[in-house]
Amino acid sequence: MRNIRFRDVFFTTLLSLILFAFCSCKKKTTPAPPSPPAPPGPVWDPNAMRGVWLTTTASTALDNNDNIQATVNNCKRAGINTIFVVVYNNARTIYPSEVMQKLTGNRQLEKFAGRDPLKELITAAKAAGLKVHAWFEYGFSSSYSAQGGSIIAAKPRWAALDQNRALVVKNGFDWLNAFDPEVQQFLIDLFKEVVNNYNVDGVQGDDRLPALPSTAGYDDYTVAEYKKENNNAFPTTNIKDPAWLNWRAKRLNAFMKRLYNEIKAVKPSVQVTMSPSPYPWSLEEYLQDWPTWVDSGWVDAVIPQCYRYDINAYNATLQQQKTYYKSTRIPLYPGVLVKSGTYLASAGYLTQMIQANRNAGFKGEVFFFYEGVKDALPFFEGQYPFIK
Repeated sequence: MRNIRFRDVFFTTLLSLILFAFCSCKKKTTPAPPSPPAPPGPVWDPNAMRGVWLTTTASTALDNNDNIQATVNNCKRAGINTIFVVVYNNARTIYPSEVMQKLTGNRQLEKFAGRDPLKELITAAKAAGLKVHAWFEYGFSSSYSAQGGSIIAAKPRWAALDQNRALVVKNGFDWLNAFDPEVQQFLIDLFKEVVNNYNVDGVQGDDRLPALPSTAGYDDYTVAEYKKENNNAFPTTNIKDPAWLNWRAKRLNAFMKRLYNEIKAVKPSVQVTMSPSPYPWSLEEYLQDWPTWVDSGWVDAVIPQCYRYDINAYNATLQQQKTYYKSTRIPLYPGVLVKSGTYLASAGYLTQMIQANRNAGFKGEVFFFYEGVKDALPFFEGQYPFIK
């Protein structure tokens, strides 16, 4: 009996040892799966521009210093690194201007009297690590639906004229003669005033500088210049005639070159950027030949206004602009419409546009305009940094 009991105990113990060894070996061959790695953080090109236009129209962002600070804070939260602030529109500057005082007697936009919003914005933006570019919104346009406004009242000879000898007006905007040497000098003086007096990182013209509606060019000065170079022939009445379009566009190209060189002579570190209409529409309608500006190195960046309301139209415009973009050493950043009037781009559509930019090889963009970025802040804080 004792032998049987001993044998039973022996075999039971041996079986337990075999089972323990088997289980131990099994555990060693099937280790627990490792924890999944943390998702990578957003990776942005540190040199890419992520900008926003800030204007006085339909916005109170510049109305006081508290609003300016809130604006800078929102831009920082949205991932914006460059603010394009309007400094000149409708024959007024937001800062106290000696150039405007001398020309029209209007030193500054009346509601900003006693303040300098440009200086206040630069101070707040620099403290937050953001760049500020001075945006000359109206360019060669003198006023909006005001028969030329205070500039034409002071300088009637500066008016751009169509073939009926009437003031050129397009989409409500009244135009100066962009070919006139005095008009060109006025704009250059305005640019230099800002560059000399403020710590801006850049200056910018847009679809109104350098630009002029193709209905213009029939004033005495321009006609005389054309006749000198074309065997005393008058300009054609066909405003879209290719030779007539190109003759006038080359005049604006020469201004672009001069503006760039004169700004760089004052302060080489200041960037000169332009935000034209999409090409070739820009040439046909506003004499803007931006591919030549890029190819010639007369800009530090170009920002075509790819303002469209659906992704198919946006993609078509983006790809069209890319076909004219040859000198890739000059950055191209698409202009993206976020808000206009009551329209606000949805988060889904914003995602599609930014993804289209990345797919096309463009690593940054500039948004029109700040109020839309503010209204869509959840998108910019949440999705925008992760779209690659």
